[in-house]
Amino acid sequence: MASAKNFFTTGRNIIAIGRNFSEHAKELGNAVPTSPFYFLKPTSSYLANGGIVEIPKGCEVHHEIELAVVIGKTGRDIKKEDAMNHIAGYALAIDMTARNVQNEAKKKGLPWSTAKGFDTFTPISDFIPKERISDPSNVNLWLKVNDVYRQNGNTKDMIFNVPSLVEYVSSIMKLETGDVMLTGTPKGVGQIVNGDVITCGLRVGSDDKDLVNMRFDVKDRQNSSYSFK
Repeated sequence: MASAKNFFTTGRNIIAIGRNFSEHAKELGNAVPTSPFYFLKPTSSYLANGGIVEIPKGCEVHHEIELAVVIGKTGRDIKKEDAMNHIAGYALAIDMTARNVQNEAKKKGLPWSTAKGFDTFTPISDFIPKERISDPSNVNLWLKVNDVYRQNGNTKDMIFNVPSLVEYVSSIMKLETGDVMLTGTPKGVGQIVNGDVITCGLRVGSDDKDLVNMRFDVKDRQNSSYSFK
């Protein structure tokens, strides 16, 4: 599973699970799903800890803090009981979303790829070996903007747990070493703007110290021909 540690440069897919926390689905006015669904993000959207999140012109960008699962063993039609054998570890990630672009796409019945796929739209931590997180269903996730809490939730509130997600996605597409699965976000998503500072962290179970911390500055994107109108 050594290559999974280098998912940032070797992974081929980012699989993002949608609406996997019921309170988040409700806050956006969406129905709570009865089965998992996902969309894909380009790996070119990865942003390492300490980088700058760019706001494309005309975009209302929202943060969504998530537990990321890093695949360590290629497989398809993986059963829930075997799912953990295909996981190398985890990471902390933010699924950035151009919300106004997404809403317009929804109205027209179009894909969300633009809204989710801009450069810098998947800030992500270094690899966390799975031994450091004994139970992915008991991980605390928090995010602050300018030192004010926006999101503070626990993966115990996920509708579909990690093994179930691995089983579902692998029944559709092969999961390969280095692929990353974003598992959904708790409530509290909100807009970020030029000049903001995002900080976030991941804490395991009842631990009183964060296992991972990240920090990102937010700036308007420069020298781009893209503009949402």
